[in-house]
Amino acid sequence: MDQRENHNQLRNMAWMANLAVLLFLLTPILAKAADNDTEEARVKASGDVLKELLNGPEGIPLGVLNKAECVIVLPSVKKAGFIVAASYGRGVMSCRSGENFAGAWSAPIMMQSSGGSFGLQAGGQATDFVVLVMNDKGARAVLNGKAKLGADASVAAGPVGRDAEASTNAAMSAEMLSYSRAQGVFAGVSLSGTSLGPDSGANEKIYGKNVTGEQIFAGSVKAPASAGQLLSTLQEKSPTNASRGKS
Repeated sequence: MDQRENHNQLRNMAWMANLAVLLFLLTPILAKAADNDTEEARVKASGDVLKELLNGPEGIPLGVLNKAECVIVLPSVKKAGFIVAASYGRGVMSCRSGENFAGAWSAPIMMQSSGGSFGLQAGGQATDFVVLVMNDKGARAVLNGKAKLGADASVAAGPVGRDAEASTNAAMSAEMLSYSRAQGVFAGVSLSGTSLGPDSGANEKIYGKNVTGEQIFAGSVKAPASAGQLLSTLQEKSPTNASRGKS
């Protein structure tokens, strides 16, 4: 009886040891898959948000979008009905390709924001943010690293409504126009003091290698399948750059 119990104990210990080894080997793989799923979800959510805001009657004016060099979308990502807090202030940017920002929309550059009024604007609600980058200077400031809005790049609340234009002097001269949507209400909102820049870790996860925002913009990687909605919406709604007097 004792020998049988000892045998069973040894067998259980061996089984548990094998299970521990298996979990040890699988953990990095599962963690990487989860990370990739999170980035893919963020890209897809960005496309969904942009499509809704461009198709709605009180959304982003197409006349303003047509003059933008880049579009940044920071969606509130949900899983099983809950807001993923770590995803706040994280999203994607797509720019018109080419040296003069006159080509097709680029593969998405994973982005992150921090500081300023972003946290106060979000306030724990499911809040989506969209930032239009209106000239070369603003676009390159964001591409080259973290740009502090209001310091490295001027920012103003964007006009709302499909037929609206940037009517105020502040909006017409700003390098970026920002918007937010919470509980179905969409409005221009100032994000002055917020820092925006490429999320190098997220870019590496979604593209499978270490790649900079500039390299993504230059076309060195292929857009992921999850970016289909984002890029098709941008190309359909604003295929050409109508901006003038870029600097």
